[in-house]
Amino acid sequence: MKISSLVISSALVLATSASAQDATSNVPPAVSANKPSTIANERLLPAESAVHSSGTVTIKSKIVPYKATAGTQPVWDKDGKVIASLFYTYYQRSDVSNREKRPLIFSFNGGPGSASVWMHVAYTGPKMLNIDDEGYPVQPYGVRDNPHSILDVADIVYIDPINTGFSRILDPKADRAQFFGVNADIAYLAEWLNTFVSRQSRWNSPKYLIGESYGTTRVSGLAKELQNNHWMYLNGVILVSPTELGIKRDGPVDAALSLPYYAATAWYHKALPADLQQRDLNALLPEVEAFTLDEFIPALSRGGFIDPTKRQEIAAKVARYSGLSEKTVLQNNLTIAPAFFWKDLLREKGKTVGRLDSRYLGIDRSDAGIAPDYNAELTSWLHSFTPAINYYLRDVLKYKTDVKYNMFGPVHPWDNSNDKTGENLRLAMAENPYMHLMVQSGYYDGATNYFDAKYTMWQIDPSGKMKDRMEFKGYRSGHMMYLRAEDLATSNEHIREFIKKSLPASGQAAKY
Repeated sequence: MKISSLVISSALVLATSASAQDATSNVPPAVSANKPSTIANERLLPAESAVHSSGTVTIKSKIVPYKATAGTQPVWDKDGKVIASLFYTYYQRSDVSNREKRPLIFSFNGGPGSASVWMHVAYTGPKMLNIDDEGYPVQPYGVRDNPHSILDVADIVYIDPINTGFSRILDPKADRAQFFGVNADIAYLAEWLNTFVSRQSRWNSPKYLIGESYGTTRVSGLAKELQNNHWMYLNGVILVSPTELGIKRDGPVDAALSLPYYAATAWYHKALPADLQQRDLNALLPEVEAFTLDEFIPALSRGGFIDPTKRQEIAAKVARYSGLSEKTVLQNNLTIAPAFFWKDLLREKGKTVGRLDSRYLGIDRSDAGIAPDYNAELTSWLHSFTPAINYYLRDVLKYKTDVKYNMFGPVHPWDNSNDKTGENLRLAMAENPYMHLMVQSGYYDGATNYFDAKYTMWQIDPSGKMKDRMEFKGYRSGHMMYLRAEDLATSNEHIREFIKKSLPASGQAAKY
């Protein structure tokens, strides 16, 4: 990449020592792109900064030139005072002159407390990790071109919420409650997005939100907040491995929804009976889903008063589909907790399976117990992602700072009360005939399992009147389905198709 410019300025200077400041300005001295600064600073980012660079990536056999901006934009309080610095990375295709028809996608990851790193350098961006085809770390660490990036069809902004990535609170007196909660998070990010769109002159562009894991809670709430309080209307929302979005599913429903995921995981590890194992996964899962809805949930609803014969029959089927023993299912009153499943499925082989991606194996101190010692998949991901994002931002995009990049940042306590994000997304779609929804899930994700994601989508629109604008896509991998090479290609192509489908034809009005 060629560095074209470096501009750093600050609206709230908390970082520079008094002796180093210009006596007539609150703006720190200019920093040269070619000569490092020798000025001693506190370990804080300026409220506003930008590093610009350019590059190319070959996507679908065509060279796509782009401009990358890594920088910060302030967060203001209600009185207009800068209280925080939010880090972002913005990619614009540089051979497009008219941005009125050019889609713009805002990308958020989850946690809460997780940086935007995951989808940034492994899914939709112009660079991807150095990993093998199944998503495991390889050395040397770093990044390479992503031939499946969606930058050919849309500009992308990756955003790190407060205390994630490089983003930080700047005002020590700022109330943490205005950042760290379901609705507080949505409110300040919507304000930030409004400013970003205005500064970048993107009000006319078709706009999309994509969120992964807790990021799906975030973008579902943002859809309504942007529309109702900022009058910014979206063309689409993409939910990657979605959370429950405030939609209740207690009791038998909650207990039963994991079974299709158990079946997928057991199939992957060849732990099913021979007749099921020889079937293709896509042929097997509909059968397990039908059993879950039509037999398992009704049986669990009877609790301890279920007929003994029926209890035995249900236990046999749950064991058959989950890969666990019938005795184990009965001992757990027909319901298997996910953590126990991760521990028990391969217990006899001395292995555990990963929470976020059951393809990953772990080794515990003892084979006994009711839960794994650690998340095998997460340690693997941090192994490959952490050096890569630090190298990429600092050495490729040339964003120089002593601030630590928080893969997971301190955002707790987090206020989860009054989570109505699923209903908010429904209302935003009802009010906006242009808006479409796509859900993407990995079959081997045990944290936000794929069948639970389907249930979420079904419950968002209980009337069924908007289901023609909703779609579900499943993949043979886990929470970050894009880490598997085959699914990286397929899932990005699904986003391309979704964008094309949700762009109205010329002259097509937003009306029912």
